[in-house]
Order: sequence, then C-alpha cells, then structure tokens
Amino acid sequence: MNVLINVLLVLGTVALMEFVAYATHRWVMHGPLGWRWHKSHHEETHGPFEKNDLYAVCFAVVAIALFAAGSLWWGRLTWIATGVTLYGLIYFIVHDGLVHQRWPFRYVPRKGYLRRLYQAHRLHHAVEGREGCVSFGFIYAPPVPDLKRQLQGNKSIRPELRPEVSPRQDV
Repeated sequence: MNVLINVLLVLGTVALMEFVAYATHRWVMHGPLGWRWHKSHHEETHGPFEKNDLYAVCFAVVAIALFAAGSLWWGRLTWIATGVTLYGLIYFIVHDGLVHQRWPFRYVPRKGYLRRLYQAHRLHHAVEGREGCVSFGFIYAPPVPDLKRQLQGNKSIRPELRPEVSPRQDV
C-alpha cells in the first residue's frame, strides 16, 4: 500500500506542477516583475544559457528543500519532491529540448501529441512582448486551431509568424 501511495504522490505532483507552471508562466513570468528574467526567453538567444533559466534554478531550490524536509520531518515530502523533479525533467526534455531545440540535434515532430505541443508553444512565441500570448502550459497544449483563433487580429504578432486560421495544423 505504501508503494501505491508513493507512486500516486509522484504522479499527482507531476499533474499539479502543470497547473503551478501554467500559473507561474502566465502571471509571474509574463507579469511586470517576472518579465525581467523571462524576456530573454522571447528574444534571440546567444550562448547556451539565458536569464530565463533562473526560473529552473528556483524550482530546483524548491525540490531540494522538499527533499531535505522529507528526510528530516515527513518522508512523504520526498515523494512530492520526486514529482517536482520529474516534472522538471519532462520540462527540460519537452520544452528546452523538443520545442526550443537546445539539444545538439534537431527533431521536429510530424504528428500526434508532440506535434501539437510543439506548435502550441511556437504560437506562444508568435507574439512580440509579454501581452497577447497564448498557451502557457508546458506539457498540455490546447488545440492548435483554437490558439490560432485567439491570436487572430492580435496586432503584436510577428508578421513572419502570423498564423492563418485553417483546418491545417502546421505552423
């Protein structure tokens, strides 16, 4: 029974982290104070790191604190910390690797869930600045046609990335 509870804590934390990440991305990173770090993520990157990577450090500090608290006070916090860490790994692989191509090789998904995730985040970056962006999640992506409709008429969309609303799914 303990194993089941621990697995559920890890998986539940991963699911909850998507909501935490969405809220942090939308209202902190795209907010007036958080934009100072996150702006680097919406600009051309020079070198392997950007100021936005400091958010990953902040989440890592939370995970480390949870691991420490779990080892000192309540062991279940260790499994919650494992869920936070697993979410960070998924974020690193999907967001940094797949979407932003921060890997030493390039892969663009052609179909399925990964394609939708890739397109949704590309549409997030179609807007100049912090206002008017769509799709703030990292492992969930709304349907691409819905995002294109939300962007339609937005004056701050980069002209080269202006999406046409059509049944076609490519960006």
